[in-house]
Amino acid sequence: MSKKFFNITVLLIGLILILAACGGNDDGASAGSDAGDDSDLAYELDPDTPAWELDQREETTELTWYVNADWWNDDWGNDTVTQQMEKDLNVKINFIKGDDTNLNTMFASEDMADIVTIFDANSQVAEQADSWAYSLNDLADQYDPHWYQVAAEDTMNWFQLDDGKTYGYPNYSNSSEDYDNDMIPAGTAFLIRKDIYEAIGEPSLGTPEEFRSAMQSINENYPDVIPFGFNALEEGTGSLGGAFQDFLGVPITTDDGEFYDRNLDEDYLTWLRTLREVRSDGNISDDSFADDGTAFEEKVKSGQYATIMAEGTAQMGGFLQAWYSENPDAQYIAIDGPQSTVGEEPKLNQSGVSGWMINYISQSASDPAKAMQIFTYLQSEYGGMLTTYGIEGETFQYDADGQIELLPEVQEMKDSNPDQFKEEYRLSEFIFFGHDKYLLLESEKNATPALTQLREWGEGKLYPQFVLENTNPDQGTPEARNLSAIDTSWETTLVSLIRANSDQAFDEALDAYRTFLDQNGWDEIVEIRNQKIAENQELLGLN
Repeated sequence: MSKKFFNITVLLIGLILILAACGGNDDGASAGSDAGDDSDLAYELDPDTPAWELDQREETTELTWYVNADWWNDDWGNDTVTQQMEKDLNVKINFIKGDDTNLNTMFASEDMADIVTIFDANSQVAEQADSWAYSLNDLADQYDPHWYQVAAEDTMNWFQLDDGKTYGYPNYSNSSEDYDNDMIPAGTAFLIRKDIYEAIGEPSLGTPEEFRSAMQSINENYPDVIPFGFNALEEGTGSLGGAFQDFLGVPITTDDGEFYDRNLDEDYLTWLRTLREVRSDGNISDDSFADDGTAFEEKVKSGQYATIMAEGTAQMGGFLQAWYSENPDAQYIAIDGPQSTVGEEPKLNQSGVSGWMINYISQSASDPAKAMQIFTYLQSEYGGMLTTYGIEGETFQYDADGQIELLPEVQEMKDSNPDQFKEEYRLSEFIFFGHDKYLLLESEKNATPALTQLREWGEGKLYPQFVLENTNPDQGTPEARNLSAIDTSWETTLVSLIRANSDQAFDEALDAYRTFLDQNGWDEIVEIRNQKIAENQELLGLN
C-alpha cells in the first residue's frame, strides 16, 4: 500500500467517524431539520423582498467562512466588491482557507466555521451534510423566503438529500437551457499563435497526418518555440484527458445510454498515437509533462508555445492577455485543430448542474439568518452584477445598446495591470455563487481582447454531460478505492503512451492499463456508474 493511499484512507475513515459524531442526536431526528429559533427575528418576512434589505440591525455581524482551497484570496474589505458587501449586509467575513486535511481538522475540533465551501459534490462531507449543515429550505422558510425567487429550482432539486431537503448550493450551476441559449462560453480550445499560423500557410491540422506535418513545419521555421503544448497534467490528465476527448467529440455514453470508457475510445487513441509520433519528432517538450500550472502560465505569457490544447481558457485570460498586450500580431487564436477521424463533431463541456464550489451554512453558525441573507444576496441578480462588474458609475456604465462596459480607467487597469485590477476591484473573482450568464451583458469593448475570438469560435459547440455527474462510487467503498487507483494509473499511462519510443511500447503500455482495469474491479465500477447514470436520467427527465 502506497503512503499516499494510506494517508487518504486514514483521512476518509477519520472524516466518516467525525461526521457520524456530528450527526448524533438524542432523539434520533435529523440534525439539519431545525434552523433555530426565529422568535426574536428583527424583521418581518416578505417573500418579495430580500431579508438583507429588511434587516435594520445596527451592529455589524462577524462571520467565519471556510474555503477548502489554499489558493483562495482571503482578503476582505479592501476592494470594491467586499466593501460594498460589507456596506449592504452590515457584515464582516473572516475567511479561513485550507485543504482536505484542514477540513478534517475543523470537523474534528467541532469548531466549525459559519459558512463552509467545498468542491466535491460526491464527497462524504456533501453526502452527509444533513448531519452538520442547516437545510437551505428551513433557513429560507424561517429567515429569508426571497431565496426561492433567486435560487434555481433545478439546482435545488439536484442537490436534495434523501430527506428531500437541500443543504448546499453551488456556483456555475448550468441547465440545458443555459447550454441551448449559448449563455455560457466554451472553455476548451485548440490555440495557435496567429503569426506562426499565417507564416506556415494556415494549413489544416484536422487529420493526424496534417497535424504531424504542421508541427514539423513549426519546428523547422520557429526552432525557438515549443510546437505543441498543453495545460499542466493533473487530476484527469489536464487538457489531454477529458477536454481533448470533448474536442474530438468522443461519445459520453453508449448508444443505449450506459457508461462509455472514453479513455479507450479508438478515435482518441488514434490521436494519442499521433502525439507519440509528434513527440518522437522532437515537437513536444518533455518538460511539459512535469510543468506545473505556474510554469505553464509563464510559457503562455511569453509565447513559448506555438500551439496549445487548452482547457479553462477563461482562467487563462490573464496570461493570454499579457502576451497579447505586448504582441498583438502574435495573439493566440482558436482554430478547428485536430478533428475526429470518424466524423464526430466537438462536444465541449462546461460546468453542469453540480457546478463547482458548493456552499453550506453550518449548524454552528453564530447567526444563521445573516448567513442566509448572504446566500440570497450573492445568488440574486444584484449580487451577480456586483461580483461581476462592480458598481454602476464607479466601475461600469451602460453603452448605447444597453450593454455593460467598464469605465475607461478600470478597463485600462484590467488590460495593462491585471494584478492591480484584482487587488483593487476583485471583479469576477468573488465567485461563490457566480454564473456565466452575466457575461452576456458585457459590451464587446469590455471583454478581454485575448478571449474574444476564442469565445466566438466556441459558440454552438457546447454539449452538456449532466448524466455523468456524481456517478463515481461513493467514497469510502472498495469501488471508490479501486477507482482512485485506476485514475492514478491512467494519469501515468497517458504520459507513458505519448512518451513511448515505438508503436510496440505504446501497445504494451495500453495493454498493461487494460490489465490493471481487470485486476481492480473495473466491471463493478462500471455497474455502479450505470446505476447512477440511470438515476440521473430519471432526475433529468430523460427517460
